[in-house]
Amino acid sequence: MKIQGALRKMKSEINDPVNYFLHLSNEKMHMNELIDKNVSISFLNKIHCIRCGRETKKSFHQGYCYPCFRTAPETDDCILRPEMCRAHEGISRDMEWSKDHCLKDHIVYLAISSGLKVGVTRLAQVPTRWIDQGASYAIKIAQSPNRYTAGLIEVNLKKHFADKTNWRNMLTNKIDTETQLLEQKNKAKELVKKELAKYFIDDDEILEINYPVISFPEKVNSFNFDKEQKIEGKLVGIKGQYLIFEGGIVLNIRKHKGYQVELIY
Repeated sequence: MKIQGALRKMKSEINDPVNYFLHLSNEKMHMNELIDKNVSISFLNKIHCIRCGRETKKSFHQGYCYPCFRTAPETDDCILRPEMCRAHEGISRDMEWSKDHCLKDHIVYLAISSGLKVGVTRLAQVPTRWIDQGASYAIKIAQSPNRYTAGLIEVNLKKHFADKTNWRNMLTNKIDTETQLLEQKNKAKELVKKELAKYFIDDDEILEINYPVISFPEKVNSFNFDKEQKIEGKLVGIKGQYLIFEGGIVLNIRKHKGYQVELIY
């Protein structure tokens, strides 16, 4: 079957394993069904901004044209650094957008994608955010009324915990299985400033996430449509927002949002 369209982040549903869906044109594909099959994805040499739709020669911030990159609320500094959010002060590139994205309850969490890391996401994005990062285990540690406050907690904890995932280890399944998340949550509460500790919550559920992967590669090489036209081969798994092909070639779907492609399977 042949389908053309612009790439978007894969949708996911928590299950055992996670269910993944890719939307191309008007087609919704259950990507799990393509695992262990030969798949070809070709770049059609066009990129369209995922916000305004205009054609752009280069993608910024995973899918935006340069003007949108400079002005869109989705690309503001606080997306990567929540402590810089000013929506609670009435300052935003788009206050209506911020009301739905910054001025909502946020979760500070600990997760193990490769090693232990701390992160922030909207409450409504749990567990989607964890799945997108390829987390194998995750626990909520604090809940705040806005993005800014969650960012302050994260900044406190980044002095003691990593805030990045080693994507190569995540995709080769070299993950930390020794760290006890509940123990680390209790440790984190002792490490934050007293005025922030009040946001810690009693929900101690640890979510274990399994992914549709039939075999993990020993080594991985990242595929880039800016350098190569086509990726093809047997799809052996999906983890995070990555398609894993036989031989260790991996495609980051999220990185290529807005790229016009043709998928054959």
